Parts: sequence; C-alpha cells; structure tokens
Amino acid sequence: MTLDNKAGATRSKNRSLMIGAAVSAGVCALLAAFLLLVPMRGALEDERAFRAAVACGPGDGGRECLRTVRVRVEETAKKKGKKTPSFWVYVTEPDGTATRTRLEGAAEDVPGIREGGTIQVTYWRDQIRYVDTGAERRWTTADPRGDYRLYCAWGLAVGFYGLVFLWFCFWQAKLSSRSRLAYPWHAGVPALGALCLTAVAAVAPWFTDSPGQALGVIGLSAPVVAAVCAVIGLVMARRQRGDDTLRLERAVPGKELSFQGMVLGEVSYAGRGGFLVAGPGLLASTPDPTGVAYRREAPRTLTPVRVRPPYRTDPEGRPDYDGKALVLECEDDGVPVLVVTPRKTMKWVLGALPPIGPGGGTPRP
Repeated sequence: MTLDNKAGATRSKNRSLMIGAAVSAGVCALLAAFLLLVPMRGALEDERAFRAAVACGPGDGGRECLRTVRVRVEETAKKKGKKTPSFWVYVTEPDGTATRTRLEGAAEDVPGIREGGTIQVTYWRDQIRYVDTGAERRWTTADPRGDYRLYCAWGLAVGFYGLVFLWFCFWQAKLSSRSRLAYPWHAGVPALGALCLTAVAAVAPWFTDSPGQALGVIGLSAPVVAAVCAVIGLVMARRQRGDDTLRLERAVPGKELSFQGMVLGEVSYAGRGGFLVAGPGLLASTPDPTGVAYRREAPRTLTPVRVRPPYRTDPEGRPDYDGKALVLECEDDGVPVLVVTPRKTMKWVLGALPPIGPGGGTPRP
C-alpha cells in the first residue's frame, strides 16, 4: 500500500469514527431528554399531587383524595423472582371487594400483618399506597414518592455518558493529528473524567431529594474531577515526552512456544491466522493454535528495529488484544514488517530474532 493510500485509508477511518461518535452522542442526548422530560416529569407531578392530597370527604369520588379503609388480611405470600425480598398482602374490604398490595421485606418481620387480622389501608388513585398496622405505617411498593429517581439517574447518566462520545467526535475532528497513538492520553483522560461524572450522575439522585439537588452534587463534583484529570494529564505528558519507543527484555525460548500474534506486511510469511511460533532462531506465523500446521517461517533477513505502542495509522486488521497489543517494527530487505502480539509475549518474539541494534529500544526520558 502506498503512502497516499495509507493516508487516505486513515482519513476515511477517522471520518467513520467521528461520524459514529457524533451519532452516539446525539442518541444519548435524545434519550436523556426523553427520560428527564417525559417519565421523570410525570413521576414528579404524581409525587406532588400525592403529597398535596387530603383525606376524602363524604361527597368525594375517592380517586384524587386519600381513602382509608379497614380491611381484613386474608393471606400473605412471598413475591418470587425478585432479588429484593417483598411479599403480597391479600385483603378484603367490608363490602367484599378483594385486592392485594405488595410490601418490601418479609411478612414475618411485620407482626401487625397476619392472616385473619385487620389493618387500615389508604388508597390514592385506586392503588393502596400505605398500610397502618396500629404499631407502624408501612409504605407499599406503589408509593409514588421518589419514583422520579430512577428516571433521573438514567437520564443524567446517559446525558453525561454522551459527553464521552461528544469529546471523541471533537478530538477526531480537531485534535487527532497531535498523536499517532491508537490510545493517546489526551483523548483518554477527558473521556475518563466524563465517565466519572457519569458515575456521579447515576448515584446522585438516590442520595438527594430533588433533581436540582442531584445537579448540585454533580456541579460540586465537576471541579474535583477536572482537577484530578489535570494532574493525570500532566503526569502522562511528562511520561510520554519524546520518543515513544519501548525497551523490553528479550527472552530466548528454550523450546518452541505458540501464542497469539500476527505478522503484517507485504511478505510471504504474513498471515491472518492469529498465532505465532517462537523458538531458538525461529519465528513463524500460523493459523494453528498448537503451532504445528501451516507454518510460514520468517527468514533470517527479518531484522527488528524497535518496539512501540499501536498507531492509528497501522494497517487494517491489526489485532488489539483488549488494549494490550504492542508492535515490533521490522525490516526484511527494505520491506517494512510489523509483528503484533500482547505485551506479555513480545519478549519471546524479541528472543526469536536478532537483538535490536544500537539506537533501538531506547526508553522514553
């Protein structure tokens, strides 16, 4: 592949990543807006209406007011299929109307609720919202207070998660030319900060009393997250200043070893099988995990140059190995060759090849 073709392929890949990030950010923004403006808003309105409700009068219909009735407990039954324990209470009103409600916990932990006994239940909008056993009041799972928290937590979390994609879109469009690294720190550190704010947004509604208070917690957390990210950025900038060549110790295999890896380049022993075989003076690519069949051995002319992190400009098909890949740049009679393998097995690749010459493997200052 010529340099022009490589540059074109890289630009096309960056454009695709930028478009994908922009679409993902837009989807997150729309979903967050829906959660916060539709179901959360409705839950807040229900909570306000419930808190403002008063006891029903003689002429009230009973739906928007609080209707309290003494009922007989027919039976209790444990709710199945839930991680949080809860139980059903089946009751019968004086007029014979039978219904049920669900309480958190276990029935044996509520001595006031027993089969054949009587309790008071309070309806609002045709659902039992709480029960009075005489000794205490127990709220049912139909209690509308705090129902907004689930929608608020999801809405805020999804919204802040969208900042991750928005940042990647901006970085691809404006800042990606600053580094060839596949995982540059100045792209990852702000994304880490956005993920931290996402975590805060997900938990803040559960420890506050309103969406405004939850936003206040996020606002107080933002400067802390920004300061931590700034410190991490300074440390990473200092560590990655200068050359990105890595120096690793060689380990000459005492016997042939088969492990994940790939040879990339316009050479006959480049393969897509995904495995390498390394031994004393031997390096081969193979699709066989055991390293026995369909070997393609590298010639003695393969010369290692340096070990480095993956680049975004590397050829298509470069394996990632869950972010643990390293790349060994080599030459074979002037033809550039890349050997890619996880960090932990790169020592065996180096051991199977001649030592890197002077100037290679220089550590970063």
